[in-house]
Amino acid sequence: MVCIIATIIISLKSPAFFSALNGQVLLEAISINILIALSQMVIIGVGQMNLSVGAIGGFAAISFAGMMEVWGISAPVAAGLAIAIGVLAGSLNGIFIVWTGVSAFVVTLATLAIFKGLNLAITEAQPFYNIPAEVGAFGNTTFFGPLPWILIPALTIVVCVNFMFNRMPLGRKLLAVGANSHAAKLSGINVSHVIIVAHCISGFLAATAGIALVARLQLGQPTIGDDWLIMSFAAPVIGGAILAGGHVSTVATVFGVIIVALITQGLVLFKVDPYLVQVVLGALILAAVGFNRWKDIQTAKTKPGMHSG
Repeated sequence: MVCIIATIIISLKSPAFFSALNGQVLLEAISINILIALSQMVIIGVGQMNLSVGAIGGFAAISFAGMMEVWGISAPVAAGLAIAIGVLAGSLNGIFIVWTGVSAFVVTLATLAIFKGLNLAITEAQPFYNIPAEVGAFGNTTFFGPLPWILIPALTIVVCVNFMFNRMPLGRKLLAVGANSHAAKLSGINVSHVIIVAHCISGFLAATAGIALVARLQLGQPTIGDDWLIMSFAAPVIGGAILAGGHVSTVATVFGVIIVALITQGLVLFKVDPYLVQVVLGALILAAVGFNRWKDIQTAKTKPGMHSG
């Protein structure tokens, strides 16, 4: 309903909203932001947070672009290696968290600095410009009107992640660890293994988002990922994810991405100061967290009455 109402309001104020070009730009942004949001959602599911999502995505992005430009590696091979780098980076997060017992907040804050430092050391703060034409074409061409090709991997991953959480034992284990890690351990779940796997999945999704953004921008920009953190939390939280863990929704997170994209696009079409977008995103996160907290309180109040009845 929020998506429909926002679409109607924006279209009434700006008829250009329904243009083919605007539709393409909006869907491209949604495609990449879905991957970013899911990379954080998986970690929220186990009751943790990953502050290094953007740094991992950016490191994978410049690795992808650099391997093609400097070493002449083909795009598919470079993409596979960049994804492997993302998975390795995610696994390092998980291993350090499990091994040291330090909170994910502290560990991922540290690795954020490490991966960002590696990014700048490799690129010397200069972009990789020589991106193969076929990579740029994949990130900027469409099929069936305004539908971008880049939407296909995003939707495929949405289906896979949704299936994992709803149909696979791994998804159930992730949520069980997030809901109560002690109870999960007593039930026979290897909590350490689940946490490491969650961070590997997060690294995979962040790397995929970085590769997709290289294709869209047609360059390996060292600043890729710098502004992902707020988006990575905004969409899952708007979608009802509980930050303490144990409850996430893939479909609701996708709708959260769409809501954020519509609001951002609306502000652009209404010629609002772009810096206010961050203010709006912050306000949305606070509103969503407050609403979720209010629902929890209302649920807690009704349980005794339901029990007595």
